[in-house]
Amino acid sequence: MSYLSKYWGMSLLLLVTLAFVLACTLATSTPAAPQPAFDPTKAALELEATAMSLQLTQAALSLQAQQPTTEPTTQPTVLPPTQPQPPTPIPPTATQSFEDLMKSAKILVYENTDGRGIGLWIRDALNGMGLAYTHTGSYSGHFMEYLNSGTEWDLIIVGAEDKDKISGEFWDVINTRLVRDKAALIAEIWYLDTEANGPISKILSGCGIRYQKDYSVAESIYWWASDHPVFNEPNTVLPLLHYSRYWANQTGDQIRLGVGGDATLLAGLMVQPSSQGAVLATCYEGRVIIQTFSDHDYHQADVVPLWQNYIYNTLKNHYLAIQ
Repeated sequence: MSYLSKYWGMSLLLLVTLAFVLACTLATSTPAAPQPAFDPTKAALELEATAMSLQLTQAALSLQAQQPTTEPTTQPTVLPPTQPQPPTPIPPTATQSFEDLMKSAKILVYENTDGRGIGLWIRDALNGMGLAYTHTGSYSGHFMEYLNSGTEWDLIIVGAEDKDKISGEFWDVINTRLVRDKAALIAEIWYLDTEANGPISKILSGCGIRYQKDYSVAESIYWWASDHPVFNEPNTVLPLLHYSRYWANQTGDQIRLGVGGDATLLAGLMVQPSSQGAVLATCYEGRVIIQTFSDHDYHQADVVPLWQNYIYNTLKNHYLAIQ
């Protein structure tokens, strides 16, 4: 039913009720109390006012019915838990090749033939390989300063072919570098007869070799391990069978295997391999080469490629050790 239908129905009911009440009033009135005359205009106004009141009441009730009885409950917004962002992947660094490592190697060189004018063959070998290095010539004081510096040398070369010796405390410092930093070492030393019981003995014992005896003049040198990388990488080097004696005496020493270490005797003065009579050995996982003959008793064309092999292989094994 519409709101208008309800309104007219209610008004008609009120009119009927009012007429009934007026009729009853007239019927029960006593003559002694005269009632005022019926005023139709007044009755209409009262009826209209009553209808208006009912209309307002009905409107209020309708509005109240349309409104919710309780305030809506606002539910809190639940956000999903924050997930940690995955770390940004770091691209792997390409492994450096040995050739790249070798080009950046820190190499310290003592080579004391500069005063004789007979050539610096160790320097020639390094130049031929395109390597950078620190070369002190025969200045042993400068050599010691560099040894005691904060530089972590990858390779230390002692080319003590002339009579100015590297001895005593030099070998203490070199041994520290060898053990602590796993540095590589190439030592050309012809005077083990005067050094073997001094500080160099730490290096010799760690290597696994011992001084045997000296020899006066150069002789042919034979490879005892011809397939060893020292004779084949990066150059193939033939035995030093042809000599050209520069030193008239005290040209070198012979060495033998000792106790402990991992020494390999590579070459000697005898044709057949032996545990003694050697003049070339490698040890300390290939990081160290000990040469007890003198370079300039042989031909430069044979010696320089051999030194390049020394440098190449000791550095290679140095990088393997520190990795």
